[in-house]
Amino acid sequence: MKKALLAASLLTFGVAAHAQSSVTLYGRLDAGLEYISGLSNSTGGTTSRFKAESGDWGTSLWGMKGVEDIGGGNKVLFQLEGSFNTMTGQGPGGGGLFNRWATVGMSNDMYGTLTAGRMLFISNGVWDFDPFGQSNWSSASLVRGRNWPQSSNNIAYQSPKFAGFDFYGQYALSNATNWNGNGTTPQGREAGAQVTYTASLFQVRGIYDEIRNKANGQFTDPFNYSREYSALVNVFLGQFKVQAAYQAIRTANAATLANASPTSLDHEWGGVTWQATPAAALIAAVYHVNANKGGGNATIYTIGGSYNLSKRTLLDIQVATVRNSSTANFGLEANPAGTGGVQSDGTFNDNPPVGKHQTGVYAGIQHSF
Repeated sequence: MKKALLAASLLTFGVAAHAQSSVTLYGRLDAGLEYISGLSNSTGGTTSRFKAESGDWGTSLWGMKGVEDIGGGNKVLFQLEGSFNTMTGQGPGGGGLFNRWATVGMSNDMYGTLTAGRMLFISNGVWDFDPFGQSNWSSASLVRGRNWPQSSNNIAYQSPKFAGFDFYGQYALSNATNWNGNGTTPQGREAGAQVTYTASLFQVRGIYDEIRNKANGQFTDPFNYSREYSALVNVFLGQFKVQAAYQAIRTANAATLANASPTSLDHEWGGVTWQATPAAALIAAVYHVNANKGGGNATIYTIGGSYNLSKRTLLDIQVATVRNSSTANFGLEANPAGTGGVQSDGTFNDNPPVGKHQTGVYAGIQHSF
């Protein structure tokens, strides 16, 4: 009888060891105060605004992720993540409870990781090469959010690292009766591939991605439905990190988009981070965009920094100005294209008047858990 109980105990222990699992709850809260000038008013001039803001230094979010070791070097994993507004407590609304990540998949140390669901689109891969880490005033601003969308119906693969290289790819279905999209579903087909090489002194990454118009499956708008080619580099020099990038954003045949303006964008940036002390970092960066067909050009000049009060909490500040050419009206934020000011639906677009400039300052606190 004792032998039978011992055998049963060993069997139970073996199953538990074979199928170990864990679930982690995590999140980030970002809040602060923001002042911005150069906003459009109802008379064609400019006005300014001082407000409490959430997410300027980084999106406020919460989520959970888990992993189960099923043996043989294989693991099952999941991730659920949603954004919210720290100042109001409101969630993502129409984006769904888990508007950033809702994925399940499998991983193997030798063969890589395969996941499926909703996720940040692959264009977010510029985050690692943006001096301000895709803060509200950085690499998404002058392309009006093209660098930070989410993607549904997505299947993604992340390779292991091999001789410094790794590969990441995504393919998102439209779920429409037309493969690329025909207006019957919320999303057109989306896809992308990313290759990264990492060494001790530098890191380089190339990304190709495409987002198709859900109405017709075409590339019709550089800010929303386009092809994007990105070349990015980090250089590590002791206390300094130098970062630079170039992006070419293109739509379809310009002849078929004769009434659209613009049809292509050239976007580049460069910056440096000085880790002055283990707790304090100072950042300076310049972002520039040039749009064809009279879309004009704009440049953001910005400085800022952060101070870590602890491993989980930091104070942050950013000062920025955007300078527009005579035909451009890009703002500090990733605003939709169009005239700034109060819109027909009652919302407010933060774009400045055409040819005018904007200046802003933000200071806040961010806590991660």
